Order: sequence, then C-alpha cells, then structure tokens
Amino acid sequence: MEIILNYISVLGAFIFAISGALTAMQKKFDAFGVLIIAFVTATGGGTLRDIMIDGKSVFWLAEVGYLYAILAGSFIAVIFRHYLGYLLKTLFFFDTIGLALYTVAGVQIGINFQLGFLNCIILGTITGAFGGVLRDILVGDIPVIFHQEVYATISLVGGGLYFVLVHYLGDWGGFSKLLPLLLMILTRFLVVHYKVHFPCFSLDKK
Repeated sequence: MEIILNYISVLGAFIFAISGALTAMQKKFDAFGVLIIAFVTATGGGTLRDIMIDGKSVFWLAEVGYLYAILAGSFIAVIFRHYLGYLLKTLFFFDTIGLALYTVAGVQIGINFQLGFLNCIILGTITGAFGGVLRDILVGDIPVIFHQEVYATISLVGGGLYFVLVHYLGDWGGFSKLLPLLLMILTRFLVVHYKVHFPCFSLDKK
C-alpha cells in the first residue's frame, strides 16, 4: 500500500509540474519562472497538508524523488512545448490527471494517520486543488476553484468515494484507487465539455 501511494504521489508531482510549467510558458515566464511555478504547483497542496498533520514531515523535504520528478516534468514541458499542440487543452489534461492523483494520495495519508472521514476528504481536496490555487495566484489568474467550473467538488466526491471503498473493501487489487481516479478524470472532462457549473453570486442588483 505504501509503495503504491508513493508511486501515485510522485506521478502526481510529475504531472502537476508539467501543468505548472505550461501555465508559466503561456504567461511567457523565463526559465526560472517556469521552474518556480512548476515547483509550487506540484508541492503547494501537499506542503499545506503536511504542515496541518501533526508529526508529518513535508513530503518533498523527506523524499528527494519528488524533486527529481518535478525537474523532469518541467524539462519535458519545456522541451516538447512546440509538440504539445493545443496548449490550453494540454494544460487542462495534465491538471485533471494531477487533481485525481493528488486527491487519492491526500486521502490515503489522512487514513494512514487514522483521521476521520471529513478530515481525510479535506486533506485530499487540499492536496489535489491548492497547488493549482497557488499557481493561479502567482501568475495573476483567479484560481479555478473560485470560477463557475466544478473543480474542488470533483475532488471532494472522488476523495469521499476512495475513503468509502478503502474502508469497506481495502485495497482490493488496486480497484479502490482506480475507480475514484477514473471517476474524477471522467467527471471533470464531462463537466467542462457540457459546461456544467455552479451559479455565481453578485452584489449587482441587475
């Protein structure tokens, strides 16, 4: 279980680093800026999660493999930037995969520390979504979770499903991880394609 969790977390860092690097290049940042945004996107949510858990080391300080994954993701995004085709669609793809992977990792860490259902779901959402929040703030965009687009809700639902499956089925050959991952990825693609969103609130009386 622990080995699988590490693989999921490292893969999530790699994917989110690509997402962050693509965003930085879209904003025409220099090489240092691209690396910083990639790093923040990949580590922001997990760092906040680890700070909140008593007795847990910050994951990228404890395991240097995450840093290598972030560097690899950044370099791949830069090297193949001209071959990625539609930048916004590519960014959306990597951001969606990263959200799903990090949500599952965050919930599992909460389970490992014997936290309750709601606490685990919150940790999963923080892990999955808040790296993107920091990324968007640093590049001058409104974070996507504050838009009409359904984003954090997908993490909440997927994380909740993962917690329930693990509680009742255990790992069960990886099914407990695979199903929530596929659900989150498919759901986000569908809600964006069909433009499903929550209503916005405004002080404007019109």
